[in-house]
Amino acid sequence: MKKLVLFISSLFCFSCTPNQQMQKIDVDTLIHSGLVFEGTDNPPKKLDIAICNQQICGISTEGRNTYQAKRTIDASGLIVSPGFIDPHTHSFDELKSLDKNHNSNYLFQGVTTVVNGNDGGGPADLSAAISQLNANGIGTNTAFYVGHGSIRKAVMGTAKRPASSDEIEEMKALVERAMQQGALGLSSGLYYVPGSFAKTEEVIELAKVAAQYKGIYDTHLRDESTFNVGFIAAVDEAIEIAKKADIHLHIAHIKALGVDVWGQSKDAIDMINNARGAGIRISADQYPWQASGTNIRSAVVPKWAMADSNDAFLARLDNRDTAEKIKQEIAENIRRRGGAEALLITASDDESILGLTLKELSEKLNLSNEETVFYLVRNGRTRVASFNMNKDDIIAFMQQPWVVTSSDGTNGHPRKFASFPQKYRKYVVDLEVIDLQRFIYSSTGQVAEILGITERGRLEIGKKADIVVFDPESYRPLANFKNWDLLTEGVKNVFVNGQETIKNGEYTGVLSGQIVKRISSN
Repeated sequence: MKKLVLFISSLFCFSCTPNQQMQKIDVDTLIHSGLVFEGTDNPPKKLDIAICNQQICGISTEGRNTYQAKRTIDASGLIVSPGFIDPHTHSFDELKSLDKNHNSNYLFQGVTTVVNGNDGGGPADLSAAISQLNANGIGTNTAFYVGHGSIRKAVMGTAKRPASSDEIEEMKALVERAMQQGALGLSSGLYYVPGSFAKTEEVIELAKVAAQYKGIYDTHLRDESTFNVGFIAAVDEAIEIAKKADIHLHIAHIKALGVDVWGQSKDAIDMINNARGAGIRISADQYPWQASGTNIRSAVVPKWAMADSNDAFLARLDNRDTAEKIKQEIAENIRRRGGAEALLITASDDESILGLTLKELSEKLNLSNEETVFYLVRNGRTRVASFNMNKDDIIAFMQQPWVVTSSDGTNGHPRKFASFPQKYRKYVVDLEVIDLQRFIYSSTGQVAEILGITERGRLEIGKKADIVVFDPESYRPLANFKNWDLLTEGVKNVFVNGQETIKNGEYTGVLSGQIVKRISSN
């Protein structure tokens, strides 16, 4: 703070002597001569960025003449940006671990802050999660949602029924506790069990609690295809929740999933723009891949079959009547996703089946596609990449000013290691769908504004020093669907809370991430 005061005072030192004006200010790090994107809609500038402890303490055009730095980074020919903020990850397990808590797959993309607890899965007891991570040490900052699914499960298990008024009150109390503990807001996964069993009114009541704390409502829509209510009806439900709860709606990984809804991006965009025009606050995030990723159960098994417990689910598979009904619905769900050849096995306890499509595995086992799904769900967890999106829909969503960048990173899918460079390389450089300024703003300052974590996301004096320096020529994804866990190349330096976690393209071993809590409304 003393260094910051000295710097600000020097800007107004009109009566200083020449010697006083020439006195250099001590800083920890100076990033010199880079093309700086400040995390705003403003064009980039050639600037020097000074770091003192955890904060940005200086921004100028003549840094070498202004500062005395312990370390100087020559960023000539490189891009300097706020650290990217990923609003939708599944990195909590890594952050809890003792060997992957560095979160290097995100650091090497330039991501310095990740969000966890999406899709309704955020911990019901946020304080316990925060304590564990603080004790463990983490490589990136992380923020949390409180999850509707986790809270519903804590109160009423996976029962397939509406919540009673008493149960809703109990759930509301858990949401309030989490908001007091620093949650960004409430997340829901209305496509998944047990969120899929909830009525709209239940979600509205819980969202109202988050709204009282200026939180947001982040949702995996009830349907992104034609699995139940349909994509457009699910968007309408989300808007209704936002309107009645008076809360900012953020749609997770927005997409038109499956052949039945290709082209419906236009209708969804029109609905959202009309709602925004009527004063409802709405944003969304998107990962830049044509394939989604989830476990095989969630992808093709009907939700009613998974109600109550895993034992009940397995019993339904063994019952002749219910098994036949489940198979019929699985067949239809496979069709919706583009067929068995469009489902690629990306993670499994049985490594021998990795890289096979569902169609190829069915042929190998000499089973029908539906019987193969039964085989998979009975034998551990299996994840699939589902190639189910149309490129025109992806582009249409990406070009909306209210859509930001995310990864939805999961094992077996390259989005976990390469979403930000994929968006840059394919949609900025190759296809020119958006420009570089839009890419950076939608990955930094705009995300911070949506989430209410405005100490980050911009290069401004007094903000946290989360900074990435990357080479626009070599920044590119290496991960793909055959080798999903290859680190991104092209990032030269990353600072997380002022500490250098990547230096000259190498991880330094520093764990300087912090828990981030919502500090303002948007």
